[in-house]
Amino acid sequence: MSGAIPFATDAWIKRLGEACNNSQIYLDAARNWEGDVYLVVEAEGRLEKTIYMYIDLYHGECRRALAIEDPSTFTPEFWISGPVSAWKEVTAKKIDPLKAILTRKLALKGNIAKIMRYAKATQALVDCSTSFDTEFPL
Repeated sequence: MSGAIPFATDAWIKRLGEACNNSQIYLDAARNWEGDVYLVVEAEGRLEKTIYMYIDLYHGECRRALAIEDPSTFTPEFWISGPVSAWKEVTAKKIDPLKAILTRKLALKGNIAKIMRYAKATQALVDCSTSFDTEFPL
C-alpha cells in the first residue's frame, strides 16, 4: 500500500489525532465527550509485541496522541484492547466498534455506559481512522 501509514505506530495515532481535529463530523459528535483512551494492540501477525497508543479527546478535539512504551505513563479513563485483526475489522468498517466490544473482539476497561452514550462520537472516531490509508502488520 503506497503512502499508507503503518498501524500501531506513533505516526498512525498522530495522524488519527489530526484527522479528528480536521473533522467537523467528529467535532459535532464528540462536542460533550471528555476522556482519554489507550488503544492497545496485541501482538499478532508481523506485530511482535503489544503496542500502546494514547489519545486524549476533549470536547471534539484531540489534545494529544502518541504511541508509548510504558503503559504506566498515563492513567486513561478507558483501555480498549484487541489483536491487530480485530482493529483491522473495525477500521475497515466490517464491524461496528461497539459491537466489537460487546462481542469481545475488543476488550474495554472503563465505563461501558459512557461509551454507549457517545456511540456517534465513537463511530466518528472510526470514520476519522478511515480518512487515510493504513498498512496493517498481518
